[in-house]
Amino acid sequence: MERKLGAVLGILWVWICSGVRGGEVEQSPSALSLHEGTSSVLTCNFSKTMRNVQWFRQNSSGSLTNLFNLTPGTKQNGRLNSTFNSKELKSTLHIRDAQLEDSGTYFCAADAQCFQQACSLAPNCV
Repeated sequence: MERKLGAVLGILWVWICSGVRGGEVEQSPSALSLHEGTSSVLTCNFSKTMRNVQWFRQNSSGSLTNLFNLTPGTKQNGRLNSTFNSKELKSTLHIRDAQLEDSGTYFCAADAQCFQQACSLAPNCV
């Protein structure tokens, strides 16, 4: 029996902000609703070359989880996979075999301040 994931997974806010170095970041799709067991791809496009990208998930209680810190390349964490291609000016987040615990608001940030695996969003992107 197919079960639709919580409505929160259906919300993907579009973040368009000026980055630390004056670039813009735009996410797509603007909204997404998945059924349990299905897969999808979220994309962030950049207006200029970025050095690093972070993907975050915020759950319904407001707790923020840093999913990936990327320099150009690919990383995987369980059913999640992320790529960052600085030449194509984009990053993707692949959600495979979606589960209820994947519910949340997803967003990316480019050129956030990072130090020893701890990142914070650029002040003008918060």
